[in-house]
Amino acid sequence: MNTHQRNALRLAADAVPVLPLRAGKVPFGNCPACTGNACGGRPNMKTPGPCACPAPCHGWAAATTDPGILNSPAWTRAWRDAAAVAYHPGGAGLTVVDLDNAEAIAWARRTLPAARTVPTTRGEHWIYRGAMQSANAVRPGVDIKSTMAYARWLGTGTGTIAELPDAVRALVVKKPSTAWPVAVSVLGPVGGGVCRHRTPTYLERGIAMAEQTITAASGGVHATVYRTFLAVLSAHGRCGCLGEAHIARLFTAAQAKGESARHCADAWANARARLGV
Repeated sequence: MNTHQRNALRLAADAVPVLPLRAGKVPFGNCPACTGNACGGRPNMKTPGPCACPAPCHGWAAATTDPGILNSPAWTRAWRDAAAVAYHPGGAGLTVVDLDNAEAIAWARRTLPAARTVPTTRGEHWIYRGAMQSANAVRPGVDIKSTMAYARWLGTGTGTIAELPDAVRALVVKKPSTAWPVAVSVLGPVGGGVCRHRTPTYLERGIAMAEQTITAASGGVHATVYRTFLAVLSAHGRCGCLGEAHIARLFTAAQAKGESARHCADAWANARARLGV
């Protein structure tokens, strides 16, 4: 048993899911049973959940706390060839703010609450308690590593692990595009009809439910966003009630789940085309 394997077992005992990394900070390739993604894993290694394969494949999804797996023959061979230990922050209920240079560190010190700090090759990892969506390049030199991502284990660091602040969560929420796919005036009453909603409460409840549906999506976000847009337009797309502020709320909810402004615009346009509004 080498140092990497021993460190991995210590982390796993503390409920931190771990996996080995090859040189270059990359995961091991898929095991023979998963070659060509025959198991259903996605090419970008972001599979829907933990990987149950006999070898450490599928990147972050291979991370485990099971000592039986970590000590298995296939994993022991991987530890011999490993260049580093990685862990799945989101699986441990953590978020890592990866600061890649001195400018990013200076920004964090001005902007973010104090956190557990771990030195890296070029910068620092700031670690908070709480999981969130991962995202790269949220600002120059700053990545967020939490759910569906892995980070190198570089030691325990210094300082206290604080609760994940809203300032970090806000980094992955992209501002919605102001170039909405339709002008709001196009969504006026059909045939000069009267709005059937009577009060704004009905529309507000519908928009809030749509936001909640998108936010709660645990998979198939593209499909969820399209179906939700379709439902909103079906209920509100012909009466003249649906305004630009409502569309902005839907786009913001979708982008918070990782959708791009272009994907939002396409989903909106496709939903309108299907309904003929």
